[in-house]
Amino acid sequence: MASIRKVAVIVAHPDDEVLWCGGLLLMHPHWNCFIVSLCRGKDPDRAPRYQQILSELGARGAMGDLDDNPYQFPCAKGELDALILSLLPERSYELLLTHAADGEYTRHRRHEEVSASATALLRGGTLVADSFWTFAYEDGGGTYLPRARAHASLRLTLSEKTFAEKRRLVREIYNYSDSSWETRSIPRVEAFDQPTNHDDIVPVYAPSTPPISCK
Repeated sequence: MASIRKVAVIVAHPDDEVLWCGGLLLMHPHWNCFIVSLCRGKDPDRAPRYQQILSELGARGAMGDLDDNPYQFPCAKGELDALILSLLPERSYELLLTHAADGEYTRHRRHEEVSASATALLRGGTLVADSFWTFAYEDGGGTYLPRARAHASLRLTLSEKTFAEKRRLVREIYNYSDSSWETRSIPRVEAFDQPTNHDDIVPVYAPSTPPISCK
């Protein structure tokens, strides 16, 4: 990771970038990092907090405003592809991070769709990345809070200082209470998979499936 400089992070929501890879980003302030959130761009509360997070991380970023109501109707794949490309300032990166095919918990369709779209753009060559990582967490089918996958390609245990700073971003900037799902879910161990082939990632959502209720 010492040679990495140009990084793109593609997430569904403002807060995903802190929850799933905030420690990694805090540990690499020299990275030229651009963070894309595809939802909540017009949210009067979350959008300005996202801008504060970018400042805290020393990153740049952009937001889309995909539908994010509690019942998740599928997005058209072309819509997602176009939105990602419109928000990213460039097409080539040394490292690209995004959601896993099945998301980080049971379940949020937008996480799954973002993973599928980003992967397809890489597979088709529209986006290029020297390294491609997906977040690697699971929640036992919803039986416990998200935790790092035991056999992830990379598991990173955050120092007390880094974890405290990550928690501060969630608590003080995003303003989640101690009892919130988000605060209780903050992983001390961050985990990432590093697929050797984009074809190893198989989308788990189907556009024809019924809407689902998110957390």
